[in-house]
Amino acid sequence: MALQRATRKQVKMRLNLSAPSGAGKTMSALLMAYGLIGDWSKIAVIDTENGSASLYSNLGEFNTIDLQAPFTPEAYIKALDECINAGMECIIIDSSSHEWSGKGGCIELNETLASAKYRGNTWSAWNETTPRHDAFVQKVLQSPVHIITCTRSKTETVMDDATKKVKKVGMKDIQREGWEYEQTVSLNLDRDTHMATASKDRTGLFDKADPFVITAETGQKIKQWCEQGTAPVSAKPELLPTNEYFEAMKKALKSKERTIPMLEEKWFISEETKALLLA
Repeated sequence: MALQRATRKQVKMRLNLSAPSGAGKTMSALLMAYGLIGDWSKIAVIDTENGSASLYSNLGEFNTIDLQAPFTPEAYIKALDECINAGMECIIIDSSSHEWSGKGGCIELNETLASAKYRGNTWSAWNETTPRHDAFVQKVLQSPVHIITCTRSKTETVMDDATKKVKKVGMKDIQREGWEYEQTVSLNLDRDTHMATASKDRTGLFDKADPFVITAETGQKIKQWCEQGTAPVSAKPELLPTNEYFEAMKKALKSKERTIPMLEEKWFISEETKALLLA
């Protein structure tokens, strides 16, 4: 831990698209992802909507993972890992709502736990369910790639005390409370016009903008914002690939040759591994 001057660093985008079914979340996310990356082969969709993403395969040769129930947080995390390990640069989660309210999602998981372990007390069961959901949220926030989440929304209503009638007060994400505020940008799509407006925007690109249609150019604007500042410094992984590595490093360490810096540039080696080689 050290106090240091705040500096602008390059970042990966975390963007949520919220809308009811039929508003155009999937297509909007794909167009935005292409503008952000510029290469369809580096885009993946984690599809919980019965393969609906493939209906847009005419746009380009992007990748899909067909995620089926149970929609546990761990299933989403595994799918994200598969995409990252495959070299994807932008992942679209369509939809994040199933992780919360779908079959095997957090609400159903919690009810099952409550019945099995807490005598029906769902409040107590959240002590086990919440960490699982939080692990999914942190996976989204900390992944080393751009992530766009598509989230279903529904009309939120309240009872008007004066008229005793139900009144519409807006739209609500079908996810845990506060989901949209975890993101860098949260956009709401209108079902009728397919126009987007920002409910949260840390980039300053959309918060004062008029309603707009999402295109590839939207993704290009986001890319420019993400690439401002200094590139993040990533830890150099320790690689132990071949016997050649062991023999070369062992010889260099024992003879104190000047080849050690060159070997360490080729293969990073930790102090613990050095000690094992010299043992």
